[in-house]
Amino acid sequence: MCEILKALDYCHSMGIMHRDVKPHNVMIDHEHRKLRLIDWGLAEFYHPGQEYNVRVASRYFKGPELLVDYQMYDYSLDMWSLGCMLASMIFRKEPFFHGHDNYDQLVRIAKVLGTEDLYDYIDKYNIELEPRFNDILGRHSRKRWERFVHSENQHLVSPEALDFLDKLLRYDHQARLTAHEAMDHPYFFPIVKDQSRVAGSANLPSGNPAVSTASMITGISALPASTALGPLTGSPVLSAATNALSTPLPAAAGAPQ
Repeated sequence: MCEILKALDYCHSMGIMHRDVKPHNVMIDHEHRKLRLIDWGLAEFYHPGQEYNVRVASRYFKGPELLVDYQMYDYSLDMWSLGCMLASMIFRKEPFFHGHDNYDQLVRIAKVLGTEDLYDYIDKYNIELEPRFNDILGRHSRKRWERFVHSENQHLVSPEALDFLDKLLRYDHQARLTAHEAMDHPYFFPIVKDQSRVAGSANLPSGNPAVSTASMITGISALPASTALGPLTGSPVLSAATNALSTPLPAAAGAPQ
């Protein structure tokens, strides 16, 4: 999870939304302990105030903004998708929000996060719901994450995990953690301590990750865009063969410039 965040933090800082974060787009090389975020076919450059197509992302990982046709979304869409992955992992429920179609997907989300916060979100951004939702949404109270803990998954759940999940799965996209903020969450403190220990034992400067991030992102060169792309040099995440923006774009809030 932390390695995915490193990849997202870097692409967000370069002005790129992935828009299709899901388990099938994460490849892990167990032998060499490397992770790659793949399939950038739906990725897009982010420009503040621009409207984007909501027909992106896979259904079970679609953020509420897509399901209510809010087109001015941003990098936080990827953070919702990551939250769905985390919920599936710690609760052992794949997928966590299992809607039969896009309408039912929002209903499944509302049954967990509640309808009161959903309507607050809709009012805040002046979103007009499709009339069909009037018949299927109903009224639901917010469920506590602890309700999804049982004997088969309790070993995967901690107070830090639930707090981290809660800060990702928010209706309001502006209230979600950025990738950069997420890496500083207490949920990852044990990993940071372990990496520092490994780095120290290898006589490396403290803070260097044990696993290289040099090739976490694969396939950005396939990104559909009119902006000319050029080779990126000196990237801590992308390999030399990967292309990136030749002109700077607005970076994600909190991401390194």
